[in-house]
Amino acid sequence: MTVPKLYRPAPVAAPRQAAGHAATAVLLLLATSGPALAQPSCSDRGAQAPEARCESLRFGGRDRTYRLYVPARPAARAPLLVVLHGGGGGGAGMEALTGRGFNRRADEAGAIIVYPDGVDHAWNDGRHDLKARTVRDGTDDVGYLRELVATLERRFAVDPGRVYVTGMSNGGMMTLRLACDAADVFDGFVAVAASLGEDTAAACHPAAARPLALVDGTEDPLVPYGGGEVRVLGSARGRVIGAEATFAAFRAVAGCGGEAASAPLDRIATDGTALVVRRATDCRAGVPLVLYQVDGGGHAWPGGRRYAREWLIGRVSEELDATDEIWRFFGLDSGPGGPR
Repeated sequence: MTVPKLYRPAPVAAPRQAAGHAATAVLLLLATSGPALAQPSCSDRGAQAPEARCESLRFGGRDRTYRLYVPARPAARAPLLVVLHGGGGGGAGMEALTGRGFNRRADEAGAIIVYPDGVDHAWNDGRHDLKARTVRDGTDDVGYLRELVATLERRFAVDPGRVYVTGMSNGGMMTLRLACDAADVFDGFVAVAASLGEDTAAACHPAAARPLALVDGTEDPLVPYGGGEVRVLGSARGRVIGAEATFAAFRAVAGCGGEAASAPLDRIATDGTALVVRRATDCRAGVPLVLYQVDGGGHAWPGGRRYAREWLIGRVSEELDATDEIWRFFGLDSGPGGPR
């Protein structure tokens, strides 16, 4: 059995300068937008919440770090939520991006929250993105996240029927890869600012239909809503099939016969966005599938921090609080019962 250990961080080095290197440029942008969102979970500067703790798990020849939040009074059968950062980010940065909202909600529900770190600030989400070390090295992030969940289940009284995962951007694409490859482990999925990579979609054969939601902006300048090439500061980072095609793919898995859409909601006139909620209907598998279509929205966590300039990521919608909505989608606001 792999035993996790408390992680004692080495000094954090400044990002290397590399002219024209898109990933480095994004790291620098993130580092100038408040608390360093690019910091890994277990760096000294990344410690956003003193009650959370940094640990590492040996997997694939590496010490894989993660940030763990356990409430003072975990539930007797505690839900577990895995939260995955975007490319160029880290677990502590994801905790900061959401304003530590999942931690606060975990106190009420007795849930356990874990913010893992990808290798070199990235996840191997299945895109053919040769600029990512995780892709070049064939990093087994599906295997790592499986082992992380199994380790936490051995240590805590985790409810095996309430293990969920969410993530943004690269972390959202990793969430969707887990929906394809680890539906036996996770009981629900929410991907923000993400859609299936073309390679992942072609090989996606889930073991079972699970509750799944997408939160996507129609004017995302990095991950195109309608599909195509992911681009970061002009650098190509693989291809995706788009939000609507991803929604259709998982509707097919669940055997859904139709779809119902809400009228556009525009409560905040100044944010330049509106929200349309699209729900799958007549699903043989009986699981909820939702696309939160953020009209005019960019590459952002709605209701979360503005982590970079609008010219780079587009508009941050205030029409919904993604943290709240994810919590409700997984049914964590009402105790046992699972996603709604």
